[in-house]
Amino acid sequence: MSTIAIRADNISKLYRLGQIGTGTLSHDLNRWWSRLRGKEDPYLRLGEENYRDKGGGEWVWVLKDVSFEVKQGEVLGIIGKNGAGKSTLLKLLSRVTTPSTGRIRANGRIASLLEVGTGFHPELTGRENIFLNGAILGMTKTEIKRKFDEIVDFSGVERYIDTPVKRYSSGMYVRLAFAVAAHLEPEILIIDEVLAVGDAEFQNKCLGKMQEVSKNDGRTVLFVSHNMGAIKNLCPQTLFLERGKVTMLGETGDVIGRYLSGDAEIDRCRVWEKDFPGGKDIRLHAIKILDEQSSIENNLTSASTIQVVIEYEILNSVKDLRVVVNFLTFDGEEIFSSSDFNYQGKGRIREAGMYTSILTIPPDFLNMSRYYVSVDIDIPRTESFVTGESVGFSIDELIKNELGITIAKKPSGIIHPVLNWNVSKS
Repeated sequence: MSTIAIRADNISKLYRLGQIGTGTLSHDLNRWWSRLRGKEDPYLRLGEENYRDKGGGEWVWVLKDVSFEVKQGEVLGIIGKNGAGKSTLLKLLSRVTTPSTGRIRANGRIASLLEVGTGFHPELTGRENIFLNGAILGMTKTEIKRKFDEIVDFSGVERYIDTPVKRYSSGMYVRLAFAVAAHLEPEILIIDEVLAVGDAEFQNKCLGKMQEVSKNDGRTVLFVSHNMGAIKNLCPQTLFLERGKVTMLGETGDVIGRYLSGDAEIDRCRVWEKDFPGGKDIRLHAIKILDEQSSIENNLTSASTIQVVIEYEILNSVKDLRVVVNFLTFDGEEIFSSSDFNYQGKGRIREAGMYTSILTIPPDFLNMSRYYVSVDIDIPRTESFVTGESVGFSIDELIKNELGITIAKKPSGIIHPVLNWNVSKS
């Protein structure tokens, strides 16, 4: 019988908006005394459900009655839209904060990567931070020394290992942080979307390492990501969170299909007016799926010319930037990807300003189905700014064969391009 690594029983997290205390010293003392005795907070307003919607109420249930269990050696994916409660759940599991209600039981040491530089001291060198993180995870100095060379080699920052980490780029930060967490042998590894900061090569390296520690070492991994391809390749089981509640827990392909079939995910247009994906150098403003008339209103068919329009702002000039578009099926299977890197050319600098990158898909290429488009913006093998921001669309049942006759039967295959044939009699 497999050992349970993590078990969550009806956990909820309630936040009060606008203030930290209860408002009075006597109430704060009562809350402290209740917690000291292991009692429930007497000032929780149970039953109120805000879910971050606009409106009245000073309380927000970020998570509500979440229950699941993960067996030792399993890899569990966690997906959901921004604001669904994924990061809060990981903080609860990592014991960064405590649940308002419910109980979490973990069997083994936990290592967490919740954001870039978690547990690092900026004034210490990479070498010193490896020993500091190892000590925090409960490792002895001898154990850390034994793993030190492997950690440095995996991270690829050997040249800068004696440099204070405050001088590291965000990509170097996450390389070293992941290498420490993965090599210091925790029984449970909890990873948020920090891998989005690393370049594509390092992301693949990290995914391979997570598979290795799960299959070969029997360690448990919880992985939050917006990258459905990574979730599908790594995680046999996936948890889908929606507005703080568990919508579905099961086989990854089925859960991804449920997640991507939601009304919000089929939206052909996403526009950001604040909280822009990106970083200090890049802001993603919009992703749009348009037809040949640059319209978002018309239904798309196999006869349509499809334009993927990405609008973004460069705040500081960037060298070798590329915009990548990934086409996937609604169960997370990648069909193809394309980037504007070859068009832009290696070594080219994009100065500060607003930009629009457009990818055109010719007619008679995609089959009748539902698809989603995932957009990444990065510098190859150096740094990632935007990862996995997606929109969805459908190809309706209007197909013209080579004679121009409209047919309703769906041809086999994911794509159905009209290709040129040459038939001759010898």
